[in-house]
Amino acid sequence: MAKPDWEAIETAYRAGSLSIRAIADKHGVSDTAIRKRAIQNGWQRDLTEQVQKATRQKLVRNEVRNDSSREHVRTDEEIVNEAADEAAAVVLEHRVDLARWRRIAGKLGDFLDDVEFTTENHASLSRSLVAGVDAQIKVIKAEREAYNIDTGDQNNDTDSISDLMDSLSQGA
Repeated sequence: MAKPDWEAIETAYRAGSLSIRAIADKHGVSDTAIRKRAIQNGWQRDLTEQVQKATRQKLVRNEVRNDSSREHVRTDEEIVNEAADEAAAVVLEHRVDLARWRRIAGKLGDFLDDVEFTTENHASLSRSLVAGVDAQIKVIKAEREAYNIDTGDQNNDTDSISDLMDSLSQGA
């Protein structure tokens, strides 16, 4: 078994972008071992807000750069930039996925424009659309939570879309 890369684990821990369990899974160690090492070495998860701020700035400017890893002790700024790059890449991937779902929904909408709705096919056609959109919303929400991109009331867009889709599926 390979020895854990504690420097990378510390970096991820301090950045605060991933949950401790996600860090543990990514690096093949237990979350308990990370917690013990963090206490032992005085690691602080104090860069979360800076990572979120830098992520938002990168998305606004649409500049996502991957800096190469360096062989010296990493500064807070380097850790924040690396974590922000990773989080921004996730958000940009979500935008691509959403564009895909918009295209699919558009094709379905075009199809539905031409199809004759009957009492036999109405429910199955609407369930297909609702299920697809709901699945994508859930994946995006879970991944954004894993990367701690949105917290609390800062972004309820996925909840609002999900609530809207639920009400549409119930015929409200």
